[in-house]
Amino acid sequence: MSAVETLEALLQTRHSCRAFLDKPIAHSDIKQIVRIARRVPSWCNAQPWQVVITDKADTERFRLALHAHMQKHSAAPDLPFPTSYSGEHKERRRACGFQLYDAVGIEKGDRVASAAQMMENFNFFGAPHVAIITSGAELGPYGAMDCGGFVTAFTLAAEALGIASIPQAAIASYAPLIRSHFDLGDDRLVLCAISFGYADKEHRANGFRTERASVDEIMDWRSTQ
Repeated sequence: MSAVETLEALLQTRHSCRAFLDKPIAHSDIKQIVRIARRVPSWCNAQPWQVVITDKADTERFRLALHAHMQKHSAAPDLPFPTSYSGEHKERRRACGFQLYDAVGIEKGDRVASAAQMMENFNFFGAPHVAIITSGAELGPYGAMDCGGFVTAFTLAAEALGIASIPQAAIASYAPLIRSHFDLGDDRLVLCAISFGYADKEHRANGFRTERASVDEIMDWRSTQ
């Protein structure tokens, strides 16, 4: 298999895992993921990404702290969340949600069940590890953009090792708790989390895959010929 075929295969098999096995990942594998992901490009080679990774016991402590914080505090992300979804963005978002609900057997209009499924975000879907991705605040949006490349490389390196993952913006909505819990400085922007571990392949939440727009839909080819 050529290098480009290997890359495409990883991109095709990678998915946002929403149910994990209760089995930790070897430290050597986690370090390998980070070692690979750090090779992504960044503006002026600033390499703004810093990553905090929890062991299984620390993941549970973080989960409990997060739940306690959520009961008393509203969301306060460092980066503004989208103001709305319209057009094709809205349709893709809705399609993903409906696929998930269909997979786990949530009927349309069942707000209790859909709320319970949403809360699985804050249980990290049972993952034994969570990676918190931060960037230097002084680097602003472009530092955050560079970190998006790190997140992509992290998930692909994990996939190459047979490790499932899910990037989560929801966790970053409680940035003050994250900053306090992990003793992060005010000079760090909390961007997202990546929950990761071995996938529970029998769980219904992992029984669907989202579609991607065609090349013609996303590429505006300009040529003078």
